[in-house]
Amino acid sequence: MEWRDQGILLSMRRHGESAAIIEVFTQDHGRHAGVVRGGASRRIAPVLQPGAQLDLLWRARLEDHIGTYQVEPIRSRAAAALSDRLTLAGLNAVTSLLSFCLPEREVHASLYRRSEQLLDLLGRNDVWPLAYLNWEVALLDDMGFGLDLGRCAVSGATEGLVYVSPKSGRAVSVEGAGDWAHRMLPLPPVLRGAGPAQDGEVAEALRTTGFFIENHLAPALGNKPVPEARARFVDVFNRRI
Repeated sequence: MEWRDQGILLSMRRHGESAAIIEVFTQDHGRHAGVVRGGASRRIAPVLQPGAQLDLLWRARLEDHIGTYQVEPIRSRAAAALSDRLTLAGLNAVTSLLSFCLPEREVHASLYRRSEQLLDLLGRNDVWPLAYLNWEVALLDDMGFGLDLGRCAVSGATEGLVYVSPKSGRAVSVEGAGDWAHRMLPLPPVLRGAGPAQDGEVAEALRTTGFFIENHLAPALGNKPVPEARARFVDVFNRRI
């Protein structure tokens, strides 16, 4: 068995004395693990940093074996990631969430492309928080928990939408929420792709996407704990506002 693909390195751990097991998110083969011989060596280990874009050749005797990788770097994102705390926290949040939610070897080509585009914006702190928010919305959608924010779930109105139902993920207007408003999640304009996308609105929107990651996506994955890296990113971002 053999294939070649590009991928984003999600994680690396030592295996034996000199090898490493890497987990990558690829366009055509999904989240896929494999062994890199010599991956813990001084020559190769610096290439195997989370977020790195890699050219990958995978081989195995049988398809269900873990197999081995030959890797060649396409571009490293380590320098951008180490530029400041927000960038490093953002990179860790993305790679951790992908490892957390992607089924092994299941193709998610659209999410892969969005993830690659997002990581290529690392270091652009003027646009990265909004890009990250949009990526989380796409992640929820790709995992089957997309938000429906076009019209009120109660009245069908398309104006005055200020809440999100925590049960259905649908937008709700002030009138539609009524006495249940205190139980609703915020729907800032930025979550609908409107307005100036100020940091405060992005932070508010991340409260809503975070709720669905923790209370809808995580239970569907067997109640695995949401990676702490996401909360660290949100905390670093909130401190910057």
